[in-house]
Amino acid sequence: MDRTTTRSRRWIGSALALAVGSGLVLVGGAGTAQAADVNVAKNAGFESGTANWTCSAGSGTAVSSPVRTGAGALKATPGGQDHAKCTQVVAVKPNSTYTLSAWVQGGYAYLGASGTGTTDVTTWTPDSSSWKQLTTTFTTGASTTSVTVYTHGWYGQAAYHVDDVSVFGPDGGGGTDPDPVVPAAPAGLAAGTVTSSSVALSWNAVSGATGYNVYRGGTKVLSVSGTSATVTGLAADTTYQFQVSATNAAGESAKSATVSARTSTVTNPGPGPAVPKHALTGYWQNFDNGATVQKLRDVQAQYDIIAVSFADSTATPGQIVFNLDPAVGYASVADFKADIAAKKAAGKSVVISVGGEKGNVTINSDASATAFANSAYALMQEYGFNGVDIDLEHGINSTYLTKALRQLSAKAGSSMVLTMAPQTIDMQNTGTEYFKTALAVKDILTVVNMQYYNSGSMLGCDGKVYSQGSVDFLTALACIQLQGGLDASQVGLGVPASTRGAGSGYVDPSVVKNALDCLTRGTGCGTFKPARTWPSLRGAMTWSTNWDATASNAWSNAVGPHVHNLP
Repeated sequence: MDRTTTRSRRWIGSALALAVGSGLVLVGGAGTAQAADVNVAKNAGFESGTANWTCSAGSGTAVSSPVRTGAGALKATPGGQDHAKCTQVVAVKPNSTYTLSAWVQGGYAYLGASGTGTTDVTTWTPDSSSWKQLTTTFTTGASTTSVTVYTHGWYGQAAYHVDDVSVFGPDGGGGTDPDPVVPAAPAGLAAGTVTSSSVALSWNAVSGATGYNVYRGGTKVLSVSGTSATVTGLAADTTYQFQVSATNAAGESAKSATVSARTSTVTNPGPGPAVPKHALTGYWQNFDNGATVQKLRDVQAQYDIIAVSFADSTATPGQIVFNLDPAVGYASVADFKADIAAKKAAGKSVVISVGGEKGNVTINSDASATAFANSAYALMQEYGFNGVDIDLEHGINSTYLTKALRQLSAKAGSSMVLTMAPQTIDMQNTGTEYFKTALAVKDILTVVNMQYYNSGSMLGCDGKVYSQGSVDFLTALACIQLQGGLDASQVGLGVPASTRGAGSGYVDPSVVKNALDCLTRGTGCGTFKPARTWPSLRGAMTWSTNWDATASNAWSNAVGPHVHNLP
């Protein structure tokens, strides 16, 4: 979500491109590598996860597919104003010429080197559906002993992948990676939290492992890069046996000792969230960026869920706080709390939103997951928030964010409202971290209001490319979520409330209404016509109630009644 009026976009072109190191090859001499040359890049094929690499804003992760060779590759996902830059410092010899090379796939991918002591270099390629090699050369300066090689993507573009990074040239003193060996079997496998349909597992890390396979009853059911996983889709009140193995480029280890766990029985979940069958969601700005400054009491009555934007992070990873901005005009925090209570008394849900364009909360460990759950629950108790909204636009870790949300749900109970607002790129397929999180918390999830703006063209569920700002863009992308496992009641259409609300993607309210009708009734469709309808579709969302008010509430006056009259 934008805190500023619009998001800045930089022109993509080689003249302005920043260098990135995705896959690297440094070769001494102007021609082929000499016999004394070695590969001075470390973890060149990402077989040891992202070791030796540093990626901006947590944008990079090691994946097992797609890979060019071996068992791992780098996946880096641009988000907001971060272009997913991943770097490694390599040891080099002065006055030497190197060839820098990498294999890339996916979105816009850049490769380069900086700090060469002479002329820094870069090369790039637009989207590629298959592996493509990038290559360039540079010469080190008279006193240069280290160079930073790096890769990055581009703003608003899809995730890119990198594999087979190698640096051949004179050894600068750092040596080369040894050939991998098959890792040992994992130890310490233990079962954690169980539900009626899932079992959480954890185990000890294995030296040299780049990934782990999870087996249920002798059948592989998951492949993960970390030391924990949650096996879902299980039957209630049933005992299961689990094992794990470790993998790397050399192969797979023996399986671990077996651990047994029994799923819980199905229990009455209690009252559900106080959200209507078809709901309108609006983000309320706790800051002044040129839109109408509102108090919560001024938010249009059409909105059923109001997301207070945004919580702030602290120095403790995962922890959040809320700081009421004086620019909003409240005389006191107590006055703000009274407005929340009044909205709730009127049947509305008020949630605290986490993230936004500039906000970033890091949840990538058990400690940070617990810190998030504890601090979010404390805010719910202090201010009366009904729940939380996840609007993290700088990359998430599905494993630990899932843990955090489940811990929060356990504290808050079944009445907690949980919403999400991923960017379009975050929900393109079920393998993205956002989509995996949504599916992992499906039993406690209220609605995912994907942002259909600031994105450019995207693939629909039929494999065709659609441009933002059309009925087809809204319906064909919503179809991905509907076919990917979310319940229709958990899908909403997120759009700007006015042309000033986002950098791009505004559509007239009539387009939103047509898209809602297409998905729920099969009418009003564009060229894309889904094979079925989803009458229980939750509704729509907008950024923001403030921009809506700036335009005399034209958006909510048009879309709100239409949402509430869906079948």
